[in-house]
This record gives sequence, structure tokens and C-alpha cells, in this order.
Amino acid sequence: MGHPREAYDMSGARLALTLCVTKAREGSEVDISALEHMFKQLRFENTTKRDPTAQQFQEELKNFQDVIDNWKEPVSCAFVVLMAHGEEGLLKGEDGEMVKLDDLFETLNNKNCRALRGKPKVYIVQACRGEHRDLGETIGGDDMVMVTKDEPQTIPTYTDILHVYSTVEGYLAYRHDEDGSTFIQTLTDVFCNRKGPILQLLTEVTRRMAKAELVQEGTARKVNPEIQSTLRKRLYLQ
Repeated sequence: MGHPREAYDMSGARLALTLCVTKAREGSEVDISALEHMFKQLRFENTTKRDPTAQQFQEELKNFQDVIDNWKEPVSCAFVVLMAHGEEGLLKGEDGEMVKLDDLFETLNNKNCRALRGKPKVYIVQACRGEHRDLGETIGGDDMVMVTKDEPQTIPTYTDILHVYSTVEGYLAYRHDEDGSTFIQTLTDVFCNRKGPILQLLTEVTRRMAKAELVQEGTARKVNPEIQSTLRKRLYLQ
């Protein structure tokens, strides 16, 4: 595991919040139960809220921040899962109104959530990020960009955050109606059954999804997740 300073201390509480719009999103319940199973296995205390309005997305995150700041023991890590229809930078609440992802992310940053300062925060976003459909290319390299920063005594406002999107910016995300989404199903399977630092696990999720063909509207399509990281250490969930 290397030097202890190279990995996040995961000995404290692990808290998760799952916000899912199920309306007009078949397969959502299958995804919710896969996530609940995963959180149980990884010893996270998870709260699931179904069908939040745009305003409730914001309110639930604010409540979550309060819960974390007032938790009886130190909190090691927080997961936030957001599942809804969406567009570039936006999620659609149950009421059809839009909420900005950046406003949701801001709630738990180093400035706004004291208890999570310097602790890992993972956001998993299952939503479309535009209208493009990806038919796939015959060949291509795959690069993963990791943002790293030195460790001064003060840390920037946005560090220790991992954003995992079900699809690259500008693209549609796909769901299988009865089986849930390929993204959530693959992610929960890898997180439950594989050991290693989270970025290594996410590389495996991306590899599996890039290999899978999804047949949508009679055409084989590709979709792969996108990962944005400002983690300063390795994050082990198992």
C-alpha cells in the first residue's frame, strides 16, 4: 500500500447520498439496488432519495453537508450519486427544472464543508451530457488525465474530489430498460469485486464499457465514462 501519507485514512465514517430521478428512467430501481448493495459492502452509510425536484437536489446536498459536519465521529470519505436526465453541466429534477452540477459540487468543497477538508469526495453522475451519439471509431488511444498538485499547508478550494461521469461531455448516456445502466452496473460490480486504488478500478470500468456494444435504436453504439480527479492520495475502498 506504500507510505501511509500516500493513501487516504479510511478508518472513520463513510457516508453516501444517492439522489435519483426514477420518472421516465426505466431501470433506475435496478441501479439503486446495485448501489445500495455496493455501499453496504464498502461500509458506507447511504441515504437514498427518489425523485427530487431541482430545488430538492440542492437542499438534499445542503442537508448532507450538515449531517457530515455534525457527524459524531470523524468522516473519512463521502460519496454522492446523482442520477437523472441531464444536459451539459445540468441535471433535470423530477419537476422538469434544471439544477447546475457546479452548484451541487460546491456544497462539499474544502471551503464549505469543514469536516471533509482534505478528505476524498466522490461524485458519480449518471446522466446525459448532450445530444451526441457515439457510433465508435475503429481505433484510438486512450489517455486518462490526472490532475496533481503539490501539498502545501493550505490546500486549494477544490482538491480531493473525484468526478465520475457516465459519459464524455456532449454525449448521451444509455440505460438498459430492465437491467439498469451499463455504467452503474459495471461500476458497482468492479467496486465490489476488485481491490486496488479507486482510479485503477475506474480504469477497469472504462475498459469494460469501451469494450461493450450497446444496441440503441437498432444501432450498435459506444459509451465510455469520463473521470476528473483532484485526489492527492490513493483512495482504497476495500
